[in-house]
Amino acid sequence: MKLRTGMAIGLAGIGLAGCATNIRTMPTEVLRYHLGAPIARGTVSVVPLAAGPASLEFRSYAAAVEGQLLKQGYSLPAAGMRADYVATVNFTRTSQDGPPTRSPFSIGLGGGSFTGGRGGGVGLGGGLNVPVGGGKPTAIVVSELAVTIKRTADQSPIWEGRAQNAADVRSIDAQPDASAGKLARALFTGFPGESGRTITVK
Repeated sequence: MKLRTGMAIGLAGIGLAGCATNIRTMPTEVLRYHLGAPIARGTVSVVPLAAGPASLEFRSYAAAVEGQLLKQGYSLPAAGMRADYVATVNFTRTSQDGPPTRSPFSIGLGGGSFTGGRGGGVGLGGGLNVPVGGGKPTAIVVSELAVTIKRTADQSPIWEGRAQNAADVRSIDAQPDASAGKLARALFTGFPGESGRTITVK
């Protein structure tokens, strides 16, 4: 039995199209695959998926993944020793427009009151707030972390997972260190997890 590769988590599941969704507190979507057999523990080395010098951003993700693997019972190999397993780490971070922000102006249709941002509002009377003009789209950062655990001896994969979330570019969760930690924690929640099932982790 082979592990399924080329996993993808749709942004529709994250709910980017819904204006009522609060991007600042988006949950993380996680998908894992494994062979269904018990996964043995041992020593593990965390490496980038692509060869080349490790970037500072990769180190944040690698450290987060390594910390979660240690919590799951894995350990680091002694100096000069080959690890039993290798965990390859890949991540992407892209920016895009999210749901539009609410207009800073609204017309209060109730009790002769009014609300508004800069420039104030207009009091009409009634019971409804009607936005005036469309707000600017909220800039968001979509982050994805993918990890595959392989046996070092034959490079056969025993587990792979992918986690994805979105965060308002102005929030702490959009920063690389915070994003790495949140994605890694979600990815290893309930490790190894149910194979082939997408879960949501807050």
